[in-house]
Amino acid sequence: MADKKNYYDILGVDKKATPEQIKAAYRKLAMKYHPDRNQGNAEAAEKFKEINEANETLSDSQKRAAYDYELEHPGMGGFGGFGGGAGGFEDISDIFSNIFGGGFGGFGGGARTARTEVGEDIQREMTLSFMDAAKGCKKTISYMRNEPCSSCRGTGAKNGTEYETCGKCKGSGIVQQVQNTMFGRTIRQSVCPDCGGTGKSIKEKCPDCKGRGAQRKETSVTLDIPAGVDTNSYMKKKGFGQAAPMGGVPGDLIVVFRVEPHKIFKRDRFDLHIELPISYKTAALGGVVKVPTIDDTFEFTIPEGTQNGQVFTVRGKGIRSARSGAGNLILKVLVEVPTKLSRDQKKELEQLDKSFDLKQCERMKRYSDNMEALYGEKPFEK
Repeated sequence: MADKKNYYDILGVDKKATPEQIKAAYRKLAMKYHPDRNQGNAEAAEKFKEINEANETLSDSQKRAAYDYELEHPGMGGFGGFGGGAGGFEDISDIFSNIFGGGFGGFGGGARTARTEVGEDIQREMTLSFMDAAKGCKKTISYMRNEPCSSCRGTGAKNGTEYETCGKCKGSGIVQQVQNTMFGRTIRQSVCPDCGGTGKSIKEKCPDCKGRGAQRKETSVTLDIPAGVDTNSYMKKKGFGQAAPMGGVPGDLIVVFRVEPHKIFKRDRFDLHIELPISYKTAALGGVVKVPTIDDTFEFTIPEGTQNGQVFTVRGKGIRSARSGAGNLILKVLVEVPTKLSRDQKKELEQLDKSFDLKQCERMKRYSDNMEALYGEKPFEK
């Protein structure tokens, strides 16, 4: 295992980590090293690739079991890739089949069946307006892909039937190599090189796709996007990726979202933040102001004596989510100080200011008392 990557170390989790802990670690690292956030950074791109590779193995129970076995028994032979690549294993029984020669009773050994090909995933990016992401919407995305040929159902054979059993592996998809060693007789299995593990060979090619099993076409998919998606959230549409050879399972379409900013709202998960400007009169005397939400507006009462920077929380007025409920609306008050006053306005303001007592201005009084106690000076003449 010396030349193998340690997927647990890559994700920063313990070997006994639960599936939920693995998922959480993956999402955190994927967001940090996502190519969109690290454009032109080759090191981040390689890290992102490693993270995905580790998650693909550790999030699948069978692949993880095989990987854990290899970690604990590094001298038992390489397992290659996980998930059906050349020289790889499909499930835990393959491990014992490889070690004990294919006939190990209690583990269901014996010859492997022909493997099913799986097409590659396709990843696309979709930009959403702030409101569409917050409230949910339906969007259609169009893209080019290798679509399974309808004439041969993706098999590449004429009418989907003009193929025959592979002569080399006799339809099993694998070939065996017998080796006599000082420890006894061993049998190793590998993917059949003639049919690529499918167990079939085409007898007569499909005239429409020329035996490829797929045709390059534009595909359109409508997504039902739930409320609350955010930048780097994604949706997976199973079976809408690249076609697989020999009528195998198509890959998936993965749509990653990018959300545009809003002119008023700032977002923190499902909470919405607003900087709410009010006049100094409203701050001093209180009043009612109109406040927006993602659906409409409502009246909010500013209490008398509100200070600049004061924060109010209105519960349940944020973004609604089917999983997390509704977030909150966070209001940060900004008291507007008038500028370009006329001469008369300045006189009136000075007269008003002289009428105030420091007892009416708590922070000014506290500051003045501290200055006098420490330095013997009063900063404000009242």
